[in-house]
Amino acid sequence: MARLTAKQITEKLASLPEWTKSGGVIQRTFAFPDFVHAMRFVDKVAVEAERVQHHPDIMVRYSKVTLALSTHDVGGISQKDFDFAAGADAIFAG
Repeated sequence: MARLTAKQITEKLASLPEWTKSGGVIQRTFAFPDFVHAMRFVDKVAVEAERVQHHPDIMVRYSKVTLALSTHDVGGISQKDFDFAAGADAIFAG
């Protein structure tokens, strides 16, 4: 797994419009009707993170959940982060 260049990151973000680059991570905030729905999403994300062995930073603020992704093994953002971001979007949509 290789660290992506700034140009590659920008190109890949075009396919994930809700995600942004912030420092050394890509991140998105998901909004829910209430805390319980937010925590159900976090639980599903946790199961997926364990399945693929890639764990996002997760911040919960009542009905909002922010996921931040980077790949520690490469010291930056990799394709693995974009794959997980797409998976998180699918969990949210599903």
